[in-house]
Amino acid sequence: MTDVERGRGLAGQTVVVIGGSAGIGLETARLARAEGAQVVLTGRDPEKLDKAAADVGAQDTAAFDATDPAEMAAFFQGLAAVDHVMITAGAPRYGPLLAMSAAEIRDALSDHLVVGLEAARNAAPKMPPGGSLVLMGGTGGRRVNRALGIVSSATAALPPFAATLALEIAPVRVNLIAAGFVDTPLSASLLGEGLDERRAELRATLPIGRVVTPVDVGALAVHLMTNTALTGATYDIDGGQQFAF
Repeated sequence: MTDVERGRGLAGQTVVVIGGSAGIGLETARLARAEGAQVVLTGRDPEKLDKAAADVGAQDTAAFDATDPAEMAAFFQGLAAVDHVMITAGAPRYGPLLAMSAAEIRDALSDHLVVGLEAARNAAPKMPPGGSLVLMGGTGGRRVNRALGIVSSATAALPPFAATLALEIAPVRVNLIAAGFVDTPLSASLLGEGLDERRAELRATLPIGRVVTPVDVGALAVHLMTNTALTGATYDIDGGQQFAF
């Protein structure tokens, strides 16, 4: 059995978290460090990145706009080697379709795909067989809803994108995490004063009896990094939310 078949854990490996200054990205970095990985955090805000790096003991940080292909390329050119990349950058865009401009529709549909593609394009040549790219999507948009607007379409595009990308950059692996509501700073900013009400609703209705946390999602991300038999698939983590409503 080869090292790739066996799965090597994360000791001595480099994990890049794009969007790693808070929430799911930060907790993934924390768990990867606990597994012995060297962690590089990226984001747009240098101050937040420095604080996050000190919190988890990151090896390095880089502040740049992940939606800019040139900045993404420059970042990866500066790295000697990469074993795993986790992308949590970006946020969903809600609202009626007809209230959005053509440019807003294009961005909402393509942002996550383009960021994932550019990360793969620049990271894969530096990654070993069995290395991985972990993308973030969602489950909430699977049910078409007027209030969600373009989110359902953007959500639907990610699973086939991840599967196709996995074929193109093999033996580097690509997997997609589809999360429901996760109790993150982003969720708090989107819900505002409705956050506590949403938490209470989920605790009362989810089969797991609690709200999904960034640590839950980070643990799944680390598993996808270390289990080298997994590629091209979508993994739901929503506490049963899509079946309970």
